[in-house]
Amino acid sequence: MSSHETVGEEIREVQRQAFATMNFKEKLAYFWDYYKVHTIAAILVIVFLISFINAYRSNKPYAFYAVLLNAASTEANHDTSVILADEFMEYADIDPEAYQVNIDTTVYISADGGSQYEAANRQKMAAMMQLGDIHAIVADTEAFESYAGLENFYVLTDIFSEEELAPFADSLYYTDAAAFDEETGDTLEELEAAQKAVYEKVIDHGDPSSMEKPVAVGVRIPKTGNRLADAGYYAYLDENNYTFQGYPCEVVIGIPLSVENPSLVLQFLHFLEAEGS
Repeated sequence: MSSHETVGEEIREVQRQAFATMNFKEKLAYFWDYYKVHTIAAILVIVFLISFINAYRSNKPYAFYAVLLNAASTEANHDTSVILADEFMEYADIDPEAYQVNIDTTVYISADGGSQYEAANRQKMAAMMQLGDIHAIVADTEAFESYAGLENFYVLTDIFSEEELAPFADSLYYTDAAAFDEETGDTLEELEAAQKAVYEKVIDHGDPSSMEKPVAVGVRIPKTGNRLADAGYYAYLDENNYTFQGYPCEVVIGIPLSVENPSLVLQFLHFLEAEGS
């Protein structure tokens, strides 16, 4: 045994004897003086692990992310959308341990671009759509058509069978593909004129016979008898008599082209109608 080991044992023996004669407060003070660095380090490690686990759990991938664009409601709040998300997760049998569902009602845009806040919302939407993170977009007719006119949505008849679309056959939303290649011009005046022309058109988006090249890019959601209506979402459209292209504004849902599992959106539509049926 080396002299260093002997000295070390003697020191430990002295500490042990001293510790044995201390009362509780003295022992606590002694422990803190000698082991506070180790204790703090251990606490930090535990906090880090807890934070990491919580972050991991809260950053689960989205099985379904729907944006309810311009979905103002005097009745609904943040809890309403959270409840809807939880209910759809259960309805679609999505594993809550592995995935998240989000019904986002915080995004607002207007046709003229509006404020910096609206511009940021457009950029957010564009980025998420490009990445395939938005599985469904619900919007008023005006906002929906602004995306449909840019060919952002699947043509539903291309991805679903006639049988799958049968429950929504009378509610399909059409846009005119003939307008996809129309020139809008490069100057501000030309762009404004093109936008004005869009608003001056009279188009029934529920009637494909009124269009040159109709394509079904969405489903019109009824104004009553569904979960969105029950929560008061989009009620302002009727209350304020909003119109677009000669017809009352409706609520429409579409599927961005980047979505890999569009069938989940059909489940979402059935879910929306389930409570009102």
